[in-house]
Amino acid sequence: MKKIFRKYIPDTETLRRNRWLAPFADWLGHPRLWHLNRHSCAGGVAVGLFAGLIPGPLQMLGAAGLAVLLRVNLPLSMAVTFYSNPLTIVPLYAFAWGYGRLVMPLIGLALPPGATFHAPHIPDGAGFGGWISALFDWVMALGEPLLIGLPLLAVTLAAVGYVTVLGLWRWHLVRSWHARTARRKA
Repeated sequence: MKKIFRKYIPDTETLRRNRWLAPFADWLGHPRLWHLNRHSCAGGVAVGLFAGLIPGPLQMLGAAGLAVLLRVNLPLSMAVTFYSNPLTIVPLYAFAWGYGRLVMPLIGLALPPGATFHAPHIPDGAGFGGWISALFDWVMALGEPLLIGLPLLAVTLAAVGYVTVLGLWRWHLVRSWHARTARRKA
């Protein structure tokens, strides 16, 4: 699997030759951003899960910035943000809203009166601008529970993703050790 990823990951010289990425080559040239080990991959998944809940089209930019800042796998962090897409955003926001609504009394905040979750209403034939406007109005109408639940869900998903990748990596490693030991005994 590593060989497949390494085939498509650019090297530092390729980044320096690219005219759009050349100004950032010193930052993007750090080897830990491209290295495939358990910590960089777990961190890349965590960053991608966190950045995937950034509202709007800034998810990949947020993932790239956090990956560079935290020195975790950059391509993986950007790829993981795709779990949040037009098909999954409403269920994710509904879950974040419910999470925020659950946590608000625990941190001493009162729930807004009549707070209910409702799906967005996008008028027919609204076009892209109308769609974005309707989505923005919907997010604003969800209010405080979403404002609290979204960062909490992002941190929770990042933590669960990090621990899951470390656990799966460890499981794969132990399985490989046992298989190698069994081959040596045979």
